[in-house]
Amino acid sequence: MGPISRLITLGSGIFGAIVMSQAPELTQQYRQRIGGAMDELRVIVENFDREANRNAIDRETALGLYAASAEPFLKDQGVSMRQTLTRFQNLEGQQQALEAASPIYKPFILIKDADPAILENTWRDFIPAVPVSLPGMTWAAIGFGLAWLLCALTAFLSRGAYRLGAGRTYRLLH
Repeated sequence: MGPISRLITLGSGIFGAIVMSQAPELTQQYRQRIGGAMDELRVIVENFDREANRNAIDRETALGLYAASAEPFLKDQGVSMRQTLTRFQNLEGQQQALEAASPIYKPFILIKDADPAILENTWRDFIPAVPVSLPGMTWAAIGFGLAWLLCALTAFLSRGAYRLGAGRTYRLLH
């Protein structure tokens, strides 16, 4: 590998390190957004449950009343509330999984089970950070290694293809 190839490979590794080191930071910013969403949804869920209890019924009975209503507006409100409750439960499960996971594995939980709206908003407002934590440095090392390996492999394969093509051209010309 020549000096230019080594420099390109090193640069690719550094670029990969910078990109991958942001995974824990993106996860952290996502976790903060889940917290905000959970706070807002909790208010809605608690108000719904309080109103149901004030009327001497539980959550499922209240949802059943909405569903059984002949009024389309009330049926739609019931569907909307059920979706809100489901989203609240899903986010609660995600929040618990993120809290329980090792810091290095948290980005995998985000990749596996992210809420599309929260992830989209997190990405839109994402602010990169310098990775000074162990997870950030670990992800930087993984990114460096993967990018370096990919670039070195590409250089190796293209060098082999070039030599193979140059040999054929030489034979054709002579």
